[in-house]
Amino acid sequence: MSHPTPSQRARELVRGAFDLHVHSGPDVMPRRIADIDLARRFLEVGLAGYVIKSHYVPTAERAAVVRAAVPGVQVLGSITLNRAVGGLNPLAVEIAAREGARLVWLPSVDAANEREHLRHAPPDAKLPYWARLQREMREAGFDVPPVEVLGPDGDVVPELRAVLRIVARHDLVLATGHLGRDEIFAVVRAAREEGVRHVVVTHPDFPSQALSRDDQIALADMGAIMEHCFTPLYSGKVSWETAVSHIRAVGPERVVLSTDLGQPDNPPVEDGLALFADRLLEAGFSEDEVRTMAVRNTVRLATGRDL
Repeated sequence: MSHPTPSQRARELVRGAFDLHVHSGPDVMPRRIADIDLARRFLEVGLAGYVIKSHYVPTAERAAVVRAAVPGVQVLGSITLNRAVGGLNPLAVEIAAREGARLVWLPSVDAANEREHLRHAPPDAKLPYWARLQREMREAGFDVPPVEVLGPDGDVVPELRAVLRIVARHDLVLATGHLGRDEIFAVVRAAREEGVRHVVVTHPDFPSQALSRDDQIALADMGAIMEHCFTPLYSGKVSWETAVSHIRAVGPERVVLSTDLGQPDNPPVEDGLALFADRLLEAGFSEDEVRTMAVRNTVRLATGRDL
């Protein structure tokens, strides 16, 4: 499959960036590239590093092995709180933090909101790789309930409060995963109450989130960062016009770019941020604005330091 090639201008513009949302291998589903090969590609194109995201397993140990194998690239681990790790499991988060994980995603494939969204998908809808795996798991007898993050009163459940305290104590990054609108607002509010410094709203324009312009502005005003991903745009799940409008409304200083790449049929992971930069430059964003979203904000979230 043929994919576009980033311009040299875009390559230079994103030099030193972290990609905070990468689906590399090995994984329980096909991936385009394995971690060590990807780390070498990042080194070649001048990217600082990436976060390994798995919907099913913690990745801090993998990241440590890759860092040792490919010096010069900061590959970081994460944990996603789906059923495979026990859902909202404070102990799993504590262990992941002690192993060096940088990012904690709230439920994605097992989020109640995502389950409901897929239930209403038309029969001819193109399902993500993970949705096909979920179906296989159900057919194998693993029909697990969704992970609920809110109680009947609309507040976050005690288990999530415990997770938030661990995230705050270790100064990790919290991402909202595939939660729905009301859940996201409640989580951002609770995270601030518990002292979490870095909260990322995961792909707010993705169909199962579909947050309005005003919602995204309100969440940014609460201190959250809006994460816009390349893959949903490239695949047509989100329109470029929508993303450009929302980024402009929220403001580049409160937006972070990532790719969400790694699927076999999509572009090379190491090209994603530069391809994103090319499209945003075409849409009228300045080089400084693009560098803020692709580099300055990703470095701050990955390392806790400002450029």
